[in-house]
Amino acid sequence: MSSFAMDYNFSIYATSLTLESLDLLPCYVLPAFIFGILTYGVILLFNFIILLTIALNRKLHKPMYILLFNLPVNDLMGATTFFPQLVSSILLQTRTITYSACFIQALLVHLYGVGSLVILSAMAYDRYVAICFPLKYNSLMSSSNLLKIIIIMWMIDCILIGFLLALNYRKEICSTKIVDIFCNNPSLMRLICGDIKLNNYFGMFTIVFVQGLSLMIVLFTYIQILFTCISRRQSDAKSKAIQTCGTHLMVFLCFEFNILFTLIAHRFENSSPNLRKAFGASVMIFPPILNPLIYGLKTKEIRQNIFYFFHKTFWTKKL
Repeated sequence: MSSFAMDYNFSIYATSLTLESLDLLPCYVLPAFIFGILTYGVILLFNFIILLTIALNRKLHKPMYILLFNLPVNDLMGATTFFPQLVSSILLQTRTITYSACFIQALLVHLYGVGSLVILSAMAYDRYVAICFPLKYNSLMSSSNLLKIIIIMWMIDCILIGFLLALNYRKEICSTKIVDIFCNNPSLMRLICGDIKLNNYFGMFTIVFVQGLSLMIVLFTYIQILFTCISRRQSDAKSKAIQTCGTHLMVFLCFEFNILFTLIAHRFENSSPNLRKAFGASVMIFPPILNPLIYGLKTKEIRQNIFYFFHKTFWTKKL
């Protein structure tokens, strides 16, 4: 064991780590800070609008929208994990973070990433049942079954990520350099002294399992939906499929492409640090902005209820 590891063995969680530099010129510090605050504010506004719209309208208390309710909750967790730490480090001109705070940030970042895929997979299943088995929809997506789906979703997320990060728990560290602009499992692994094969193997298993499962579920459900629409040869079935599934597929593909490029950038040692920074930040920034926008603008019932909510709120106040 190195002398560095021995020094930090008993105080590892109070150890100061250094995050990757943002490489901001002094003249860009204030604009970057303002941009970060505004972006975070927009994410909070958009996602809270979706949450309030679903929560306050009884017409939206259906399985599809109750599952959708989990998506802005997850996006808010991801954005809140990323933005406050980022903007504070820009303002204070420091890139240091304690190991404890870094560990918590990494945990929440990965809960957000896996949570997005699990939630979107559950939503794909809901659309599959609604379109392929409309007569059985109420029984298959009953309140009790819906609750089971939501519990299973979050259990899968928490168990996988909890175990993934637990492999880094109480390890001696031989470095204090985080090779990213925020904390995540790959960057924490690089701090550890000694053998990290188990960490790597379980990390790869988690990626393959979550990505593979979500892709299989979405691919299977959409193929079945396509066959159902073709076999019925009904224009109303096709339009219903396009309306309800198009939005979901758009959100799913946006997130998949984002996370795929990020994983590739992290797994290849030769990848550009700036490219790794850009892809890593994009996963934390774009889905929480785009998801409420896509669902708010593309889903007719949500769009109508948002307009009704604001009209009722502001019109009532005026009167």
